[in-house]
Amino acid sequence: MRYHEFYIGQRFRTKSLTLTKEDITRFAAEFDPQYMHLDEDKATQGRFNGIIASGIQTLAVSFKLWVETVSYGDDVIAGTAMNNIRFIKPVYPGDELHTMVEVTALREKLDETGIVTVMLTTFNDKDEKVFEGELSVLVHK
Repeated sequence: MRYHEFYIGQRFRTKSLTLTKEDITRFAAEFDPQYMHLDEDKATQGRFNGIIASGIQTLAVSFKLWVETVSYGDDVIAGTAMNNIRFIKPVYPGDELHTMVEVTALREKLDETGIVTVMLTTFNDKDEKVFEGELSVLVHK
């Protein structure tokens, strides 16, 4: 979609994705090697009662699900900002995630581009909010 096809308040729902324990530990081993993502025994004794996904993985999954809607398509130029990132609830192995996306701001540029800002809100299969964050991208008009 081009810049002029977006409007404030526009909403999208992504498909769902289930995170397995293997997905969580593989991601954590490479990008966030902390015990609560890798060591089941130690994680079970901690505040989350088991392995949880890295918040960075939850953010990445939320972004992936949004991109896969193909709403920007080839009209996207580049991301410009991420703001107000909140990891609200832990994500556990077996959680099925989907993201609701709402256009919250539009800023037209002088050239042939504009900035689209969306709020990504990700829920698990119990309809509990697990993540929220703003994403701004530069797109063609």
